[in-house]
Parts: sequence; C-alpha cells; structure tokens
Amino acid sequence: MNLAVFIPLLVVYFLIMSGLAYYGYRKTVTEADYLVAGGNINPVVMALSYGATFISTSSLIGFGGVSSSYGFSLLWLAFLNIVLGVFVAFAIFGTRIRRLSRKLNVFTFPSLLGERYQSNFITIFSGVMIFIFMPAYTSIVLVGGGRFLEEALGVNFHVALFLIAAVVSAYVLSGGLKAVMYTDAFAGLVMLVMMAIFLFITYQAVGGVTAGHSALTAMKDLVPEDLVAQGHQGWTSMPEFGSPLWWTLVSTLIMGVGIGVLAQPQLAMRAMTVKDDRSLYRSVLIGGVFIFFMTGAIYMIGPLSNVYFSNTEGALSMSVAGGNPDTVVPILIGQMMPDWFVYLFTLTAVSAVLSTVSSLIHVQASSFSEDILKKMGITSIFGKKAGLARLGVIIGMVAAVLLAYVLPGGVIAQATAFWFGICAAGFLPVLIGALFWRKGTRTGANASVVVGFVISIIGFVFFHEKEAAAFGISNALFGKTALAGFPMTHIDPLFYALPLSAAVFIVVSLMTKDKHANKTGADTLKKEVISK
Repeated sequence: MNLAVFIPLLVVYFLIMSGLAYYGYRKTVTEADYLVAGGNINPVVMALSYGATFISTSSLIGFGGVSSSYGFSLLWLAFLNIVLGVFVAFAIFGTRIRRLSRKLNVFTFPSLLGERYQSNFITIFSGVMIFIFMPAYTSIVLVGGGRFLEEALGVNFHVALFLIAAVVSAYVLSGGLKAVMYTDAFAGLVMLVMMAIFLFITYQAVGGVTAGHSALTAMKDLVPEDLVAQGHQGWTSMPEFGSPLWWTLVSTLIMGVGIGVLAQPQLAMRAMTVKDDRSLYRSVLIGGVFIFFMTGAIYMIGPLSNVYFSNTEGALSMSVAGGNPDTVVPILIGQMMPDWFVYLFTLTAVSAVLSTVSSLIHVQASSFSEDILKKMGITSIFGKKAGLARLGVIIGMVAAVLLAYVLPGGVIAQATAFWFGICAAGFLPVLIGALFWRKGTRTGANASVVVGFVISIIGFVFFHEKEAAAFGISNALFGKTALAGFPMTHIDPLFYALPLSAAVFIVVSLMTKDKHANKTGADTLKKEVISK
C-alpha cells in the first residue's frame, strides 16, 4: 500500500468523523442526550447507525472467512438478520420498546427491564452481565479491525489495537450516543458503498453469477477430508442433516446470532433514540437494504473466494490463509481488488470496527453508571455525575483491549455467537414478556434472567466442545474436555437455555403475583393504544 496516497485519505476520513463527533458533543446537553441521543434522531441516521453497529468486523472479516468453509448455507443467517434483526426489531419490538422507555422514563436496556418488573435485581444483574461479558464481544471486534490493518497496512497488530481503542474512547467520552450515532451513520454509508462494489467485482472475477456458482458447485470433490467427515456436502449445499457441521452451523452460527440479535442491548437502545413509531417504520427499508449488502454480500463473497484462489493459487481459501479464517477476506482483497479499492475498503474496515466498538463501549459505560452504580446509591464521582459513565468507558475499553491481546486466532465468529446466544437466553423471554405479556411478574423475570445466563454459561463451559476446550475448566475438574458426547458437544446452549429460561418465566409468573403488574409494561402499552 502506498502510504503517500492512503494517509491523506485517512486524514480526511478522520476529519469528517471528528467533525461529526464534535457536532454530537455540542448537541449533548442533558443526560438523555448522552444516553439515548435526546430521543429525536432522524430515522435515516438511526437505521444506518443500527446497521453499522450490528455489522462489525466480526461480520466482514470473521464471518466472511468462516463462510469460505461453510459455503452459501450461511445465507440463512443473512435472511434472519433481515427478518428478525430489522423488520421484527424495528416494526414490532422497536415500537413497543420506544413507547415503554418513554413511559417509564428510562435510558438503558437493563433499566427498561428493571422498571417494567419493578426489580432492582434485574437492573443490576443485567448491568453486571453486560459489563462482564460484553468486553469479550468488544475484544473480538477489535481483533477483526486490528488483523485487517495488520494485513492491509503492515501495521503491528498491537499498535493497530491501541490506535482503534484511542480513537473510539475519545469520541465516546466526549459526545455520548449522539456522537456515536452521527459517526456511525457516516461509517455505515462508507460500508454500504464499498460492500456493493466488493460484491460486484467478486462476481466479475469468477466469471459472473452463473459461472461463479457453477464453478463452486463443481468444486465439491475438493472439500477437505476433515470437513467431509463432519458432514460437508459442498459449498452450495447445506451440510448433512444432524452432522457435527450441521449442528454448529444451524445451532450456533445461524440460530445463535439470528435470534440473539433481538436481545442485543446496544441494538435495542436504538429504538429509544427516535421520536415516534413512524420513524421506526421508515427505518425498516433502509436497514433491510443495508443488512443485505453487508451480511448477504460477505456470505456470498466468502465461498466464492475458493473459486478465485483455486484459479489463481491452485488452493482453497483456508489453505491460502494458513488455516486462519480471520485473514481470508483481507488476503482476498489484497490480491483480487484494485489498489484504489484496498485504500477505500481499509476505511470500510475501520468504519466497521469504530461504529460497533463505540456502541458497545457506550452500552457498557451506561450499564456501569446507570444500572450498577446508581442503583447501589453512587450518583457521582469527584462531584461530577457524567464522570460515572466516562469511568465506565475507560474500564470497558481497557478490559476489551486486554482480552484482544490474549485471544487466539480464528475466534471472531465463535465469540460473536457466544455473546448473541447468552443474550438471547438471558434477556429475550423477559423482554418479550415486558412488551407483550401483562401477567409477567417480578419473581418470574428474576428467575428467568438468572436461569438463562447460568444455563448458557454452564453449557459453554462444560458441554459445547469448542468453548469448553478453550476454557479448560471441565478438563481441570473432570479430566474431560466436555461432559457429554455428540451431539451435545455441537449443540449451542441457546437450544436448551432459551426454552428453559422461557418456561421458568411463564411458570413462575403464573404461580406468583405482583402488585405492580397492571401498572406498567404490556398493560400500559395496551391502554395507550386503546386511548389513541
């Protein structure tokens, strides 16, 4: 890469981002401005910010590399991302989250659940879960950005991590969610244009849509033997039903991330930033198109990279990448794309990591200040109320950077599925109850949240083979990597933690009764609709 060309582009990019961050800073006056962008963000800005937050380097870099092994079957995840992650999240969940947050006068996801069920326990416990486990997700987003900069620019990986962390910390500390959303929207535009170009040139490089797909289908016999043994049936086919590969693909990658998006705190908070339901409805089309060109495009580009590398290198993508899926996309771009695109896509990768990390750090800081410390009676630090959130930014970023240094390679997609899965098991039943079921009680919600998180974590530590091997706790205690055999070793804990969490919520709620049950939540929303 010619740094004499790239550095001026990078300077212009950061001048624009800095200008937007400063604009957000100047518009941040109240606590609501810092936490939920004042609640009057333009729907286009909201949709682009939501998409840019949703689509991180874990999608563009990590999942792109994983799809080079799994094939087009990952497009089912793109389908769920659009249907659940955009349509349901905006038009069904989002409208109710917005109205309920205004009615209860809350600015964070844990506070929304806590106030709905009148439970300080839910607020604090949810805040602690976010503050403890979200840095793991944040760290792998940092890893994706760092790896791309390392490959594209030749920058030392550790230096790249430090630079990204410093930039994000600067504008989250200053401008809160307004700065985050304005910069996210610009980052989203850059990502959208670049991914559309990337998809077009990839198909052009493999001979077009029909020729590219036909060539990929014809390469079935080249699937590595270890993948065939796990159930791989070619890059244009689903894995063999019930095989280890099928369980990993469906239960962890497709369902874990596809369902987990509905319970992501950083995404649910976006519904609190617009002024009315109409704004959310207007965001659906923009969000859907954006997600298609992000996830849909990269899940097609990944498998097709096998055709390109087979033609140019005589090897499959994973062989060219040395077995590390996190480097497949960066190497593909470096070899296949013109020089000008390498410069611009580097900005796309930077945009992806900055937009997602900034939102994650903002949520961690909000949970630290609003949901943990304030509920414990601590309202200021050094006499400043805003200092609590800013302290949370610093702690969250330091934790994420430290984890990014120690995580092994090739964990981006797996770690993403881990975070999305535990959020779905822990938060989704009580969130649905808060929005749609007036009989949900505080006792039922408390029990459900604990069961969802605990069962998920137990599943990952003792039963799901990849994570159990990485943690090493099962092996240390029982002399076994996992405590059960196949298929439990490949079934994502979401498959049993979520139903159990939901069952506990329903059963315990029906067995208990709260005095406040008819004063908030679904009942309040129902009365509001009737009155209109």
